[in-house]
Amino acid sequence: MPPTLASLVQHSALKLTVRAGADRLSTPVRWAHASELADPVPYMDGGELLLVTATNLDARDPATMLRYVQRLAGAGVAGIGFGVGVTYDEIPPALVDAAEETGLPLLEVPRRTPFLAISKAVSAAIAADQYRSVTAGFEAQRELTRAAVAGDGPAELLTRLAAHVDGWAALYDSSGAVVAAAPDWAARRAARLTPDVERLRERPTPASTVVGDTEGDDRVELQSLGSGRRNRGALAVGTGAALGTAERYAVHSAVALLTLTTARSRALQGAEQRLGAAVLRMLLAGESDHARAVAGDLYGGLLDAPFRLLIAEAPAPAGTELLAETMEAAASRSGETLLMVPEGDRLMVLAVDGGTAVEACAAHARATDDRPAREPGADDAEVVVGMSAPCGPIAVAAAYKQAEQALSVARRRGRTLVEHEELAAGSVLPLLADDAVRAFADGMLRPLQEHDAKGRGDLVDSLRAWLSRHGQWDAAAADLGVHRHTLRYRMRRVEEILGRSLDDPDVRMELWLALKTTAASSGTH
Repeated sequence: MPPTLASLVQHSALKLTVRAGADRLSTPVRWAHASELADPVPYMDGGELLLVTATNLDARDPATMLRYVQRLAGAGVAGIGFGVGVTYDEIPPALVDAAEETGLPLLEVPRRTPFLAISKAVSAAIAADQYRSVTAGFEAQRELTRAAVAGDGPAELLTRLAAHVDGWAALYDSSGAVVAAAPDWAARRAARLTPDVERLRERPTPASTVVGDTEGDDRVELQSLGSGRRNRGALAVGTGAALGTAERYAVHSAVALLTLTTARSRALQGAEQRLGAAVLRMLLAGESDHARAVAGDLYGGLLDAPFRLLIAEAPAPAGTELLAETMEAAASRSGETLLMVPEGDRLMVLAVDGGTAVEACAAHARATDDRPAREPGADDAEVVVGMSAPCGPIAVAAAYKQAEQALSVARRRGRTLVEHEELAAGSVLPLLADDAVRAFADGMLRPLQEHDAKGRGDLVDSLRAWLSRHGQWDAAAADLGVHRHTLRYRMRRVEEILGRSLDDPDVRMELWLALKTTAASSGTH
């Protein structure tokens, strides 16, 4: 801590005596300055211990002393040190009374204590405090560096930072979502500051701001993370008071380390993107087996479940970059795998069907479409997205065409996102209302419906689930809540009852249209 009036009074060599303001001796002293000017205020910065002998003051006049002390107090002077035995043998009562009335501490300096000794004592204390702060700051830097290189993520670094500042710390990703916080209870407090983080994100890095917690007494400092002009996240540090020198060292070290960690993560993501691009090229070329082999553990899980192919496009790369960051953040929080391949002003994505990344994309689109003055065909920087129907590895080429068609429709209609299902709903499905089509559907499904009506199973719904999941047994069985062996048995029964093979794509198409027709006529989906 910096020196205070109390620490100077306790300094045995100075022999100072308190004559007024004994209840304010905890005031920090920034410097000790001697001045005999009648009005030294223009030369004060605040926080000084003013040393005087009243050579040019009428220290016996109460009115003069009251004005003098009030001006000093108003300028933020820490206190007055009055040297006795020079102009006055003792401190004049008028000065003592003025100090008591104003509340400004007044210290008596004995004749044998030179003002220079007080200045040296203050200077030495300030230097010692700065040394302690720098030493503590370097120690904090070492601890934070060890936490950063440990490879356990940002949690340990935030824990040590929170301990050093005697407060809390939180890390936000580029979308403004809280990634980690320390202590754990700080996560909810940090989440309330997301709007402030979003505003900080709009400013070029490095940027910082100080905000107040509306539901607490915290002083929160927000620091952007990133290099160049790209904001990759933010660090929040909440404390009960302004940061001291040592605490600021710790915060600056944390910002640097988290920025480096972010940059390292971006480099790793670049390598993952190159691998993802190779996987996607193989899938588009119909080489699904080779794609699985290359995907390995990184993308293999994504290819095991139905996924969507999205094509995003924007006049400026910033549009697709923002969408990519939004989807990445959502996938990271839920643990989903996401394959993203940027190509200039385009972005191609494979994302789990029904997952949080797809929902984040849809939410982004809804928020964009809700903005006013969005005209069809508008040439602006907004991203436009086309999304395929759910598919598996063997159907990626077809999904690419679906996404391209949806993207083209999105451009024409001035919408942010169009799904392929909407195109189907706008073209083929209304044709299913024809009487001949309904008769065909009824005839095709009647044997299965009659079987189900006798309580022998649930073949119609099982067939619908199996076809909607593109023949993926595990996914369809999960939708139905049955074991995959049960589903396999039911599909064999469907083939036996209908006398047709489900391996035939024409049969699958006819059955799917029949199911869609019966659903449309009954008002279900």
